[in-house]
Amino acid sequence: MNKKLSLVLLTGIVVLFSLNSFSEEGVSEGEIMFEALGCWGCHGQAGYSTDERYPVLAGRNADWIVQQLEYFQSGERVSPMMNAMAPMAEGFERVIAEYLASKESP
Repeated sequence: MNKKLSLVLLTGIVVLFSLNSFSEEGVSEGEIMFEALGCWGCHGQAGYSTDERYPVLAGRNADWIVQQLEYFQSGERVSPMMNAMAPMAEGFERVIAEYLASKESP
């Protein structure tokens, strides 16, 4: 449990520093969260995945993205990686989804 708490605290600190530095550059909160949480590692920069194992999220419907994150958070949808990562996005699902939805579909 201590490792999980440490990870959550570390993520929070990183996010706070990211929000402060990027907000001055006109970067959206959704983009900051997508980057800070490492979503780009699988889903590609701005949601443009180049790996067929991971879906392209750029241009997807924001409501659909929010719903998928919630499914992973609740365990209703199962993927070891996403079940571990999605809880870190809690509270930021909508801004992440709107950021990705604002991107042009490939």
